[in-house]
Amino acid sequence: MRRTLFLIPHDIASIPLFGFGWLLALLVLGVIAVSVKQIASGGRLADYWARNGLFWGLLAAVVIWGLPLAELENVDGQKVGLPVRGYGVMLLCGVVAGVWLAIERARRYGLVSDVIWGIAPWAIIGGLLGARLFYVIEYRDQFFVSDPLTTLRRIANFTEGGLVVYGSFIGGFLGGILYILRQGLSVLTVGDVILPTLFIGLALGRIGCLFNGCCYGAACDDQWWALYFPNGSPVYQDQLVSGQLVGIELSPDRQQVTAVRPGSLAAAKGIQVGQPVSHLGLVRSSEAADPARPAEETPLGLVAEIGGREFYWSANELPARAGPVLPSQLISSAGALLLCLGLCLASRFIRRPGMILFAAVIGYAVMRFAMEMLRNDEPGQFGTELTISQWVSVVVFGIASISLVLVLLRDRRRTAAEPAVAEKVSPV
Repeated sequence: MRRTLFLIPHDIASIPLFGFGWLLALLVLGVIAVSVKQIASGGRLADYWARNGLFWGLLAAVVIWGLPLAELENVDGQKVGLPVRGYGVMLLCGVVAGVWLAIERARRYGLVSDVIWGIAPWAIIGGLLGARLFYVIEYRDQFFVSDPLTTLRRIANFTEGGLVVYGSFIGGFLGGILYILRQGLSVLTVGDVILPTLFIGLALGRIGCLFNGCCYGAACDDQWWALYFPNGSPVYQDQLVSGQLVGIELSPDRQQVTAVRPGSLAAAKGIQVGQPVSHLGLVRSSEAADPARPAEETPLGLVAEIGGREFYWSANELPARAGPVLPSQLISSAGALLLCLGLCLASRFIRRPGMILFAAVIGYAVMRFAMEMLRNDEPGQFGTELTISQWVSVVVFGIASISLVLVLLRDRRRTAAEPAVAEKVSPV
């Protein structure tokens, strides 16, 4: 896990990089250079700024106010830099790889690359909105409060995470269809071109999940292929707040100790089976904080109230990493890559419009349903053990299967009608 690949420093030579600092100075130099170039080329400076002034103004606003807001702070509240996230980098790589592959495939289908460049922003924006909306709906209790402004702020706060791949597929698909229909293109043909390319983006995106520590697998035995995530990762937090890392097991409602592992941290503090649990919570271990690093990287400790007594385990006392879990991110990445390669290979032999599109949708629905069995980060929905992604997979599988049958029946009727029409109009 490496959520932050590196930090862009807050200041250089004691001068801030963002806000009123080095980056703004470079922006001013750029404005001067562009203005000089306009004058030297004989262009009207006023006309240029009338056309492009808004863009430069927005860029300045991002430098002065936007980027400073995105900087991280240490435990003392001092800014330490702008994070470059591993998930974001891999997501960008996925978008670039997907667009490149789509352009290559478009040529084989007789489509110009402008179609792909036109669809890309619609699909990307739709994908981001869909991914966020899916997450907000799934974890709605974390977002919707009585204050509408606070609700909107929480929904818009992408920097704290919260994107679901399934939502990005649905949102990107709908966004792409809007563009395709506006341009009068064939949804089936363009879908055959683009759908397989989404999976190379997914393959790289799941590596981003590995960096981020999200979408982790269920607990497993200590094997060479198991993954171990460090203190602070999502799986570490879940295992810590459930009592697993201190050696206790809790009742389903987490209100009573049902087992204490001999020789564990909990046993050393005298915690016993049957004691009521009033509180289990995570705290940052200030004694383990590094002032040169963001506060979010400060290791976690555990506070608890069990049997009427208060307990605290600092990060220095707790295990350095979580228990072993299945490598679901790597399995999902490999599955997406194989799906991409399989569909691209099948495209060389299957040219009936819509076949590759629906095969891709059905293939992902099956793969995602199976992958959810290996994961342990989503609860069951609608009174069942099926996660929201599994429910969506069932619906998507059904819709895609029915659509595929309808397309095949339509093509069969059309093929059967062609000889009859030819015989009717042929000369005697």
